[in-house]
Amino acid sequence: MRVQNVVASALSLVGRGALRIVLPSWCAACGNDLGWRARTASCCASCWSSLPRIDGAKCRSCALPLPYNEADFCVSCLAAPLPLDWCEAFGEYRGTLERLLHALKFEHHDFLDDALAALLAETLHARGDLAFDTIVAVPMARAKQRRRGYNQAGLLARALARRLHVPFDARLLTRRASRLTQSTLPKHARAANVRDAFHASPRAARKSVLLVDDICTTGETLRACASPLLAAGAARVCAIVVAKAR
Repeated sequence: MRVQNVVASALSLVGRGALRIVLPSWCAACGNDLGWRARTASCCASCWSSLPRIDGAKCRSCALPLPYNEADFCVSCLAAPLPLDWCEAFGEYRGTLERLLHALKFEHHDFLDDALAALLAETLHARGDLAFDTIVAVPMARAKQRRRGYNQAGLLARALARRLHVPFDARLLTRRASRLTQSTLPKHARAANVRDAFHASPRAARKSVLLVDDICTTGETLRACASPLLAAGAARVCAIVVAKAR
C-alpha cells in the first residue's frame, strides 16, 4: 500500500485524470486492481457495495445509530444536544467507508468528492428535507489547507450543492485561527479546542443553512460551527456528514 500511496501522490501533481487511463490503478479501500467498468471513482464495485450504511434509527442531534426507534436522542445528546435542527450521516466510520475517507483526506483521492456527495444527496432525499438557502462546509485552517491542497469538507459541500442546486457559500462561515487537530485529542478536550474557532457572516441572517463535513465524532466541531451561524441570525442550521464515528 505504501507504493500505491506514493503513486497516488505523484498523480495528483501531474494530472491524475489523464494518467489513470494508461497507468495501473488500485482500489482506495482494498488495494486490489481497479477495473474501469466496475468502479465508483477510485473504489471497486465490491467495496462500494459493502459501505456500512446506517439503515436504522439515528440520534437527531449527532446521527449516532440507535438500537431502538422510540427515542430521538442518544444519551449524550439528551444532556447536551447540538444546536442543530437535525444531523444526518450516511454511514458508520468503519471498514470500507473509513478507508475511503482516509484516502480522500490524506492520499489525494479528492476525486471521491462527487461519489461521496451522491451518498449525502441520497441520505437527504430519504429524509425528505431539502429546504436550504445555502450550503457551507466546516472550514479548515489556511495553513493546513495549503499543505493538503484542499479542504475535503469543502469539496464535499461543493459537490453536494451542485447535486441539490443549492448555492454553496465559502465565506458564510470562516475559521478564526488554527487549532490542534480534533482527531489527535481525547474526547473531553475537543470542545475547548474548537470553542470560538469559527466566525459567521451577518449574511447568515434568516437563512436555512446546511453544514457539511466528512466525519462526526463527538459533534463538537459541528457545535462550534452552528453556534456562530445561529448567533448571526440563521433561521436554522442542519448538518450532514459522510460518516458517524462512535
